[in-house]
Amino acid sequence: MTASNDHQKLFDLIKETRFGMFVHRHHDGLLHSHPLTTQNKSIDEGATLYFFVPKDGEIVRNVAADNAVNVSYANPDKDSYVSIAGRASLLEDQAKKEELFTPMAKAWFPAGVTDPNLGLLTVHIDNAEFWDVDDSKMVQIFKMMKAAVTGDTPKDMGEHKKLNIG
Repeated sequence: MTASNDHQKLFDLIKETRFGMFVHRHHDGLLHSHPLTTQNKSIDEGATLYFFVPKDGEIVRNVAADNAVNVSYANPDKDSYVSIAGRASLLEDQAKKEELFTPMAKAWFPAGVTDPNLGLLTVHIDNAEFWDVDDSKMVQIFKMMKAAVTGDTPKDMGEHKKLNIG
């Protein structure tokens, strides 16, 4: 697979899951996680993910102090998993907010796209890793049972890629 195909595969896995666990460092030094909805309609040239968050919330305060974050996606029904390591920041771009705003976002920001508390959080992807299994559950179980009997680790359990993006 070429790098551009790998990047497209990465985004395909993300968009099929849509909800990511956003992990940032809290002011007490511990890691905190929040479920966020990925707003991207596609991956842009800057390898950036977009999320709506309240400007007055914990996420914005904490990424201002430490912008190293992780976003993980798990879709057990499709046996696909993604881990994104990147840098987060708040983007003040009304046109981008309008482009990405959906009726679902209105549930969290009832004043709409002009809500003064509507923050557009960006995560620039530095590194990504994904796992994607195409085999049925039965085939996977068979491979694991075979490995258990032979003492080997399971082979050909799907696609696993590490991407250096930024």
